[in-house]
Amino acid sequence: MTEKIAEIKVKPIKKEREGKLQPSRFWVQISFILVCLWIGVEFYYFTRYFETAGVEGSFSRPPGVEAFLPISSMMSVYYFAITGELHQAHPAGFFIFLGIVSLSLVFGKSFCSWICPVGSISEAVGDFGDAVWMKLFKRKPRIPRLLDYPLRSLKYLLLAFFVYAIFLSMEAAALKAFLDSPYNVISDVKMYYFFAEISQFAFTVIAVLFLLSVVIRNFWCRYLCPYGALLGVVSFLSPFKIRRDAEKCTSCHLCTLACPNRINVEKVNHVLSDECSSCMKCVDACPLRDTLYVENIFTKKKVKKKYVTPLVIGSFFFFIGLGIITGNWQNKITKEEYEVYIEMRNSLGHPTGVQTQEELDIMEQRNREAKEKAGK
Repeated sequence: MTEKIAEIKVKPIKKEREGKLQPSRFWVQISFILVCLWIGVEFYYFTRYFETAGVEGSFSRPPGVEAFLPISSMMSVYYFAITGELHQAHPAGFFIFLGIVSLSLVFGKSFCSWICPVGSISEAVGDFGDAVWMKLFKRKPRIPRLLDYPLRSLKYLLLAFFVYAIFLSMEAAALKAFLDSPYNVISDVKMYYFFAEISQFAFTVIAVLFLLSVVIRNFWCRYLCPYGALLGVVSFLSPFKIRRDAEKCTSCHLCTLACPNRINVEKVNHVLSDECSSCMKCVDACPLRDTLYVENIFTKKKVKKKYVTPLVIGSFFFFIGLGIITGNWQNKITKEEYEVYIEMRNSLGHPTGVQTQEELDIMEQRNREAKEKAGK
């Protein structure tokens, strides 16, 4: 269960490094965590507005909250692909999802290590756990590779389930019925109350995941996150890969030791692993100039470090900017709809089993009745 760091002897060599990327990545992570906190505060006041019948709070809903609705966003993208229509329940989620996928197409799983707040918190928890274990036991905990591989497959099984449920089981009519449903319209509100009024079971699960992340670095991200699994698959199409120049490499082991995802960077020419999150820790750790760097595998040209951060941020914000510019950032849900749907939120179950035309007709009828009740 453990792997002694002392077993790897680091060779002393003269350092010839460019500037490091970790400081800029750190500030990008902090910036997005602060943005998420701001969104959370804004959304609290939004829900408070309806809890107090407009006496407190504000009817200003932050569209960025839709970043936390990946399933609904994925369904919106699929609905757009087969109908050409942008559904108006969560349009910001549509553009955020495209921004995340496009970032992975350009620069691998960098969303996980640069932007995702869960990834950033998981990294900090992992650093804390490693520090504690090194202080107490002089070694870091590791799951044996024979167990690591099957555990890593769990997130792909979860991804396969969602792919089947959305892309293989639902046609346009079923998608529209789900996206129009009151459940989906206020899925952000239901998500808020899930955490604001968290059950003992949910709290226990989150606490267990947190403790596991202290013991095993990136436990959630490495083994259970279906979003990370999707981005890992998409990242294979990215033209930008970390390249090791085998002729210059001295096998000092610093890159492998720096990698938080247990990739043997010193053994490969290009880092092609689906676990690589493009955190650039290995690149920063390499003491020799032009030995470990980002390369466009098609042009064989090196990407200078100073371009990495703008490339990550620009790729992510391209589609978000497109949504804002085209006027499709805010949803089209009225205050009256929110009032009715939020009031009935506890009775709204997840629409499931939508297969037959009869079931679709029943669901569409319920959606119409809910809108009529809201006066629309």
